[in-house]
This record gives sequence, structure tokens and C-alpha cells, in this order.
Amino acid sequence: MSIHLHRHPQNSLREQISTLGKSLFDRGLTMGSSGNISVRLDDGGWLMTPTNACLGRLDPARISHLDNNGQLLSGDKPTKEQFLHMAMYEERPQSGAIVHLHSTHSVAVSCLPDVNPCDCIPPLTAYYVMRVGKLPLVPYHIPGDPKLGDAVRGLAGKHSAVLLANHGPVVAGKNLEAAVYATEELEETAKLYLLLRGENPRGLTPEQVAELEARFPRD
Repeated sequence: MSIHLHRHPQNSLREQISTLGKSLFDRGLTMGSSGNISVRLDDGGWLMTPTNACLGRLDPARISHLDNNGQLLSGDKPTKEQFLHMAMYEERPQSGAIVHLHSTHSVAVSCLPDVNPCDCIPPLTAYYVMRVGKLPLVPYHIPGDPKLGDAVRGLAGKHSAVLLANHGPVVAGKNLEAAVYATEELEETAKLYLLLRGENPRGLTPEQVAELEARFPRD
């Protein structure tokens, strides 16, 4: 029996994960076997990219299928950063997909010593506010450390995206397309932020930000 999410059967979601994963990889937004993607299913389970998988060469049939307890039902073993996804979903029942990348400019911002840990990138553009909003910095943890999941869990309820120090962004969206668009917007805005450092750029005012957030809720 097919499982549906937003009227898409599971096989269609597998194809979408593979197609968007390849697009992200081909454009250099993540490299090697870094980065992972997940989608929540209507039954409470998930589809998730496998461990050590390259997003540019995903086999839809081998994408991990997990039950609502996070146990593997079929496909390859899920990404070792499964706990990051689970932490975000626990706090964001409205989110339908999560993208985690090691995108260059976002990671570069996460390494800077003087970023605001409550909001790493200022509101430079309307689309950044609409798709990302405030971006908190999660302190550095060694990859795979369960305490990283706890740190993410503490922020995910209030933020649809977080930036892991010296690691990369974790971005949630109402569906996979929205999560990918938000991740791309974050990377482009991180690039803008780095280009404008030292230039005292003119960002959006708090009033402009509030108007965007009221008119364009993220999820």
C-alpha cells in the first residue's frame, strides 16, 4: 500500500529526494558524502538518505524508510546524523522535511568568531526573512555526539533553521521543496554576508522584518 504525503506516493517522494539531492550536489552546495535529507510520512515514519551516501548519486530504492520510532524498515542504514533530524521533528510537528548540508558559505559564517549566536546572519533581504528568519548558532560538538541533538532540540521549537558551529545548517520546511529553497536562500545570504563584511550594509529594519514575518509564515 502506498504511503502518501501531501498526495504524493512514497515512490514519488523517493524520486524527489534523489532529484533535489543531485541538484544540490551538482551545484556544489554539499560535497562528497556530506549532507542528508529527510521527509516525514503521513503515518509518522520517515524517508531519509542513507549513511555515507552521496547526494549526487542517490538510488531511490535504497533510501532509508524508518517507522515512527526511528527504526529501519527497509533500504540502507540511515545517515549517522539521523538524531539531528529527529531532534528537529520532535520540536516542529508542522515540518514535513529537513535538509542538512555542509554548504561552503554557511559553514564559513559558522566559523566566524564575532557572529551573533542568537542570529548569525542579519536580515539582508526579504527572501531570507521569509524563508529562514532568525538563525541561531549551535555550539560545536563532535559529529555524532548526542548532546548536539539536545542542543538542536532546545532551539528548533522557535527556529526553522539552525547553524551548527564549524559544521553547517539544518533547515526544516513544510515540505521538501520548501526546505531546499530555504537552504539555498540561507547559503546565498551567507555569501552576501561574507561579501559585505566591513561595509556596514543596510539591512531590513525591525518593522520591515515584522511585516514580512506576519505576511509570509514559513510553516
